[in-house]
Amino acid sequence: MLLRHIPFLKTVFIYSFTAFGGPQGHMGMMVKTFVQKRKDLTEDELLEYNSFCAMLPGPTSTQTVTLIAMKRGGISLAIITLLLWVFPAAFIMGALSFLIHYFDTGAGQNNKLIPLNLFSYIQPMSVGFVFFAAGKMMKTSIKYIATTGIMVGSLVATLFIDTPWVFPLVLIISGTISNFSNNRIPTPQQKPKKINWNNLWLFVLLFIVAVVLSLLAKRDSWAHAEIYHLGENFYRFGAIVFGGGQALLAFVLVQFVSRPKSHILTAQQLLTGFGIVQAVPGPVFSVCSFVGGMAMSQYGGLWQVLGCVVATVAVFLPSTLLLFFLFPIYENLKHHVIIFRALEGINSAIVGIVLASGIILFKTIAFKESLAFEWMHLLVVIITFCLLNYTRIPAPLIVLGWLLMGWAMH
Repeated sequence: MLLRHIPFLKTVFIYSFTAFGGPQGHMGMMVKTFVQKRKDLTEDELLEYNSFCAMLPGPTSTQTVTLIAMKRGGISLAIITLLLWVFPAAFIMGALSFLIHYFDTGAGQNNKLIPLNLFSYIQPMSVGFVFFAAGKMMKTSIKYIATTGIMVGSLVATLFIDTPWVFPLVLIISGTISNFSNNRIPTPQQKPKKINWNNLWLFVLLFIVAVVLSLLAKRDSWAHAEIYHLGENFYRFGAIVFGGGQALLAFVLVQFVSRPKSHILTAQQLLTGFGIVQAVPGPVFSVCSFVGGMAMSQYGGLWQVLGCVVATVAVFLPSTLLLFFLFPIYENLKHHVIIFRALEGINSAIVGIVLASGIILFKTIAFKESLAFEWMHLLVVIITFCLLNYTRIPAPLIVLGWLLMGWAMH
């Protein structure tokens, strides 16, 4: 039965090599790829899925792509899609753990294997994707004075409140506000979705097993005990981290750099890994493959590869299990009037959050070290937005064009 989904999987695989810019940039690519080109779902459905995933721990864009596949072909297609989406970025970041010395300052400075100027215009291009996604979502979600107010409030809150907890709080408040309207009534649900409790039990069981193995490895001084600690650390991160890659950075910094008994990698190495992952297509959480490889590098190549695999699987697994368990519950609840009306406010808030993300991202790249404004970056944003909005050029070709431009111009 999966044969009929091969065109979809081929699209996902290409998307995994061209989706730059983190979750905000990914949203623009999803609109272009899965809504406009393939019509796998509507813009309203994509907004709804993204809103739901934003309220869960873990990588939002990864969960959204997984849900698109789940809608199309069930759990089996969702798992294959997840693997195709994660693998390229995880492979690149795992390879970086072997090549890190070529990116560090020092002896390897003149032997860089990757021409970093190739990515010069990728960040402003990603901002163009963000504003394109926000514009498309605004057309479908912002229809009343109330939804406009929610969008503006969410934008302001995201810009000026510096904590990852602002995202779930904004979504909850927005859903509450939109419930004051009693004009919209949900359509009755034909048949309630079946809840698979096995996903929740497996989530809890794996959490317990990971903790127990880590404690036993520490107590009894097992050989290569670090691999068990890795599994527990990253499973815990995947289960509790809200706010995307920047929030994950804080957890990794404390666990692997700052703790007196850790010092598995230096702050410079960690920042190098997070810097490179911004220029790599795919999920930002794939940086865990790099950290896992660094953690096991002292034991040789095979253990280093195993560290990459364990860290990657451990960080993506818990959020995926929670997604499979909670989404059917959400599907049943959304037909209740309170949840149905809350979705309108939540979708409006997502538009404000995406707009704010575009503004924040642009501010970080718009000024040189001399504080001079980067007019070329503004031009890249405008050109990207116009290409997406007014032409039929496929998104992967736009990405390729800016990669070639960065290589040619520097």
